[in-house]
Formats: sequence, structure tokens, C-alpha cells
Amino acid sequence: MSRPIALLVDDEPAIRELLELTLTRMDVDCVLAADIAQAHAALRSRPVDLCLTDMKLPDGDGLDLVGYIQSHFPQLPVAVITAHGNVESAVQALKNGAFDFVSKPVDLTALRNLVSTALKLREKRQLEGRGATRLLGHSPAIEQVRVMVAKVARSQAPVHISGESGTGKELVARLVHENGARADNPFIAVNCGAIPSELMESEFFGHKKGSFTGAVADKDGLFQAAQGGTLFLDEVADLPLHMQVKLLRVIQEKAIRAVGAQRETPVDVRILSATHRNLAELVRGGRFREDLYYRINVIELRVPPLRERPEDIPLLAAHILERLAGEGGQPARLSAEAVFLLQGHSFPGNVRELENILERATTLAEGAVIHVADIQLQTANEQDDAEPHTAPASGQPLGKHLDDVEKEAIKKALEQARYNKTAAAKLLGMSFRQLRYRIKKLGLE
Repeated sequence: MSRPIALLVDDEPAIRELLELTLTRMDVDCVLAADIAQAHAALRSRPVDLCLTDMKLPDGDGLDLVGYIQSHFPQLPVAVITAHGNVESAVQALKNGAFDFVSKPVDLTALRNLVSTALKLREKRQLEGRGATRLLGHSPAIEQVRVMVAKVARSQAPVHISGESGTGKELVARLVHENGARADNPFIAVNCGAIPSELMESEFFGHKKGSFTGAVADKDGLFQAAQGGTLFLDEVADLPLHMQVKLLRVIQEKAIRAVGAQRETPVDVRILSATHRNLAELVRGGRFREDLYYRINVIELRVPPLRERPEDIPLLAAHILERLAGEGGQPARLSAEAVFLLQGHSFPGNVRELENILERATTLAEGAVIHVADIQLQTANEQDDAEPHTAPASGQPLGKHLDDVEKEAIKKALEQARYNKTAAAKLLGMSFRQLRYRIKKLGLE
């Protein structure tokens, strides 16, 4: 592969010289520009693999150049150089599509990390292969998620993945990692609500020997484990306020201080986060810091609930049933009526609920085909949106409640079939004999 080429845009000759010297030592060829006009000319004259631009230029703003590159060269990573402490401009650059940022005075270690990471995108120009196929479905909703994954994978901006429980937020986070420049480095996922508050700082940042009772040796934390890769903070809304402050500083300074350490250590980690809760409401209620909210939510990626993509249910169900069958096993299949029933269900538990329903159905099914009677959605979940039913009344036995639900389902099928029991049995996915037994058992003669 030929040597990569970087476009360096800065009106200060000393800064251009420093950048060029650093990148040349990394075997990167450099093209220099003093303003936006020269940068445009350079971009039109030859292909480049990375652009590094100052925010303040004689003929415009660095954000203008970021926007131009996003419009005309969307696959080109562009990083910006911001004034020290100017967090707002850095965040705005990331929102506009910048790959990453570095602050003045330029830290050469941080610069080299940024350049190395950006140049890895040369081998990942398109979202192809392993990651794309793991998001099952062809609905417009899931196609939009694929588009967003492809976009944010090219960036280093913090991404917040929102969505209900069971929608697959961690899977989406892994796809962002696997299709980005950090794919060869660790992906570390942590459930923020599962770590005791008193151990949280040590778990995240590590500790030094003797820093507290029980610290018998130095220990690395999650940030050190994710060095060069991605740290996925699941259920980030569960972070206590004192940890929110520390996390904000890490994101801004790109450095951590282990418990008991005297100085901070630089870290190169991309932050992805997720929660099923509404962070904006938590901010308004004072339970989540507003400044942290805007830093982790630079880009929001929403994972749709299953009820918004019912056309994907047959493909998802087939995949789940194949996995349940195990290697070499013959997977069960859904009857047409069972598919119709599932597509009309609201799925408050989303894909995770679908997995549970199908696992139970494969146990109950008498043959290779799963029928409506084997699914029994109402045993644990609300009925479809059109005719919801309530949970068992306080004190009502669960068995009695299930009998009532089954009665309603049979009545509806009989009415739909104009009381032709053979046709009703077909609608319910059971034999005529099974239906006749249930009618007698439930007193529906």
C-alpha cells in the first residue's frame, strides 16, 4: 500500500511545520495549506487520506471546511485543532462530522494516536461484511440504523445509543466499534448499574497498591483495559453524580487518575453509551449532569423497538429458531397464523422478549411447526395494541386469568370463522380435536 497523504491546514507556519515533522516521522506524506481556499484546491488536485485543520483560518472557520469535506468527500476523516479549553467548538465540530479533535498546544502523543486511528479507515471505506449482516431485517427503521452505524463508525465522536430494553443496543455499539478504525483493539462493555458505588472509581480508573484497605497490588481499570479501543457504558443513567463529574473530566482531558496515583495518565478510548431511560428528563430532574449529557450525546443513535418493524419478525424468528435448534439440529418453523400473531404483538420486551417467546414455544410445540396455541403471548405480556388486556386483578389466580385470556382468543376465532370449528381451529393453529377439547374444558359449549 502506498504511503498515506495528509492535508494540513493552518495559517501559522510554525504549526504547519510541527505537524508536518510529526507526520513525516510516521511515514505520512503531507500537503500544506494556509487557508480554506488552498485546502479546496489541494482536495481537488489529489486524493488524501486525512485532513487536519485549525479552527481559525484567514478566510473562514474550520467548521466550514469540515462541512465542505462532509459534502464532497464524506469518506475522508477530518480532525480539527481547537483552542485549549474551547469545549464548545470541539463538540460542534464533532456534531458537524469531524473525526476527532486535538487541543492547542498540540500534545504530540495525542496527535500521533489520532493520526494512527484515522489512517486505519483507509481499509474500511464502506460498511461491509460481518457487521452489516448482523443487523437482521429489511425494514426502513433498521436500514436507517445501518446508515447511522456506517456514519458514526467513521468518526471518533461520543455516541449515545438510545432505545427500549431488549432492542439490541449493545449489538449496535459492537457494530460501531467493529466497522471503525479501532476494530483491532479492545471493545469493553460495562453495565454502570451493576458496579457498587464505592468500587466504581477503582473499577473505572484502576488503583495503586496500598491506596485503600485490600489494595494489595496495582490494578488497571476499565479505561486502561479499553486503551486504543472502545468503552461501552451501558445504562449510563445509573452512574452516581460523583462519577458523572469524573467521567466528564476524562472525556474532556483524555486522561485518567488511578485511585492513589499522583498524576494523570493519558488514555485513548472512544466512549459509547446507552440507556433505556430518557436522559433529557433526568437532566431536567437534576439526576444527570447537563454538561455530561451534551458530551456523551454528541451523536444520538436510536434503535427502534420491534413493534416499529414488524416486517422483520419472520427473519428474526427464523434466526432465533435456528440458534435454538443448535448445530446440526432441525429448527422449528412458524405457521403463517403464528407469524401473523407475532406481528400484531406490541413486544414491550422487544427482541429479547421474542427470544423468550420462541424458546417457550419450541418446548410446547408437538411437532416441527409452531402454532398459535404454542406461543401463548398472553401468559406474560399485554395483548396486541388494538385490544389490550390488563394484568390479573389483585388476588386473581394466574390460572384463572390465563383461562379467561384463552376463552377470549377462542371466541374471537369462532366469530371470525362464523362458528365453523374446523376453520376456527385452523386460525388458532391447532387441530379440530384440540379445539373441541379446549371448548369443553373452558365451558364454551
